[in-house]
Order: sequence, then structure tokens, then C-alpha cells
Amino acid sequence: MNVHHLELFYFVAKHGGIMPAVRNIPYGIQQPAVSAQVAQLEEFLGTTLFQRRPFQLTPAGEKLFQFIEPFFTNLGKIADELQGGQLRHLRIGASTVVLRDHVPMLLKGVQKKFPGVRVSLREGYAARLGELLARDEVDVVITLVDEKPTAGFQSEVLLELPMVLLVEKNSKIKSAEELWARDKITEPLICLPAHETLTKKFQAQLTELGVEWFPAIEASSVDLIETYVASGLGIGLSVTVPKNKLPVSVRSLPLKNFPPARIGVMWKGKKLPVVGNFLDMARQRATAFK
Repeated sequence: MNVHHLELFYFVAKHGGIMPAVRNIPYGIQQPAVSAQVAQLEEFLGTTLFQRRPFQLTPAGEKLFQFIEPFFTNLGKIADELQGGQLRHLRIGASTVVLRDHVPMLLKGVQKKFPGVRVSLREGYAARLGELLARDEVDVVITLVDEKPTAGFQSEVLLELPMVLLVEKNSKIKSAEELWARDKITEPLICLPAHETLTKKFQAQLTELGVEWFPAIEASSVDLIETYVASGLGIGLSVTVPKNKLPVSVRSLPLKNFPPARIGVMWKGKKLPVVGNFLDMARQRATAFK
């Protein structure tokens, strides 16, 4: 069997389809190439390995995946052992804003101590990043963290950021308490997806207050929330980031007695030297914002 074909099938089986595989294969390859090469593997074996729509492994596909999965899963680990425990490929997960505004500064420090280290960046919010970390697809993530990390994970809180509501600059609403006093809040709520930590904490606190206000627009980033608020589409849920300026057409309302959003670094298993150095750089960066 062609080992490269097996590798592509491994990614397809692991991620549940050809397109998800393409997004997760750590080198550039297009969907038609993956489809064609997996089809060649099926032709060689004389059997179908998975149903395309909806995706599902066939019994033959299950058997083959069980056979090859330990090998491809452990390639990174054996490479690390052979390199003397020094991780040469650092895979970082974070939100778009963090990857854009903060990770470049962290990497400058990492590269000084570990010249030649390769870096892969993956975008996402807490739930998605937790999945990537659990599947060993990233080595470290910067995200919203809970006080107690998920079993098997380790984490360190870097910053605690107050929750705020964002309204248009000319809005007549002067405080969040004005909203809680209403029988019904009619303004649309713009926030991160319902499964994200910030949104869940906000909704839990609303429940304690006896207030019902559910998301009308779910945005993929804080930047988008600010943009949609500025466009007059509703009230946004966000956090106060030190030294970060809001758009001129947006202002914030404090959320008194709401729990802060905890931003931290999370990793899994043994903390290798390059991950430890990345954490040191993150601590220094966070200190500058306090």
C-alpha cells in the first residue's frame, strides 16, 4: 500500500470527511488531490473505505483506521523523543484577535531561545481550541479558561477581563441595570456562539438575575461584535481589554457583579521547554496589560 495514501486516509477518517481533512492536514494539499489519492487506495484494496454523504467508515475502513491510527498519531511523539525532548514544531491555537495582536510578540521571544523552531497557528474559540488540544492537534492554546481546567489539561490564568456590554455611542441606554429593570429586553443581543465560555457565563448570571435575553446574532470574534454594534444591529457582549480602543461610534457599559473572563494558557501533558518558554513570554505580555 502507498504510505502517503494511508496518511491521507488517516486524516479523512480522523476528521470525518475529505474537506475537514484538507483543513487539518499540516501541509498544503487540495481537496481533488485527496479525493483522487484516497480513491486510488480504495481501488488498490478493492473495497470502499467510507461513505461520502453522510460520512461514515465502512467495516473495512474501520479496520484499516484502527491499524494505522496508532502509527500516525504517535509520529510527533517519537520525533520529540529522538530530538531529545526538544519540540521543534510549536503548534499554537488562539482566537483571531490574539493571533493577530499578541502572538507575534510572543514568538519573537521563543525564536530567540529556540532558533529554527517551526510554528503552526490555528484559529478558534474556547470550545474548538479545547477539542484541538484534546486531539493533540495543538501543543498550547491561549483562550478563556475556567478556574479548574478540564481533566488531563493544565492551565494558567494570565488576565482577568471585566465583562461589558457594547452600545452605539448615541444610545439612550446609560447602564446595564436599565435593561435588567425592563419586563422584556427588545434590543438584539450580539455575542459569541452560545457554547463559548463568555456567553455561557453571561447567560448564567442573567438567570441569577431573573432576566431572559438570548442571542440574536452570534459572531465569530469580538471584532465582529464591535462592528455589528457600530452598525446599529444590537447590543454586544464583550470584555474590557486594557490599551484596546473601541470604535469611535461604540461605548461600553460595565456589568457589575458579573464574573470576569479569565484569559489563560492551556496545555496537555508534560510541558516541554519550548512550551514553557512560550508561557514565559505570555506572562510577560500579560504583565504589560495589568
